[in-house]
Amino acid sequence: MLEGPILAVSRQTKSVADIPGTPKRYSFSKNAEPIEVPGLLDLQRESFAWLIGTPEWRARQQEERGPEARVTSGLEDILDELSPIQDYSENMS
Repeated sequence: MLEGPILAVSRQTKSVADIPGTPKRYSFSKNAEPIEVPGLLDLQRESFAWLIGTPEWRARQQEERGPEARVTSGLEDILDELSPIQDYSENMS
């Protein structure tokens, strides 16, 4: 007896579900095997490392750009763009 909604399949099957009243599934896919999912977590980690400017990220960027290049993180870029804040009378706040 099944209880609750079926959220995921534990393995791929080629047979039709044995649950009465369920609609038949049709697949229009030309791929027989599942497609490999890219490393999405790695992409998020790299973006976060850029945003806060971790030491590891800075070291990698310094190696890629050369020892003379200035490496700035995402927050540094944003704060440099917004600073200094001025009011309408062109005075610094």
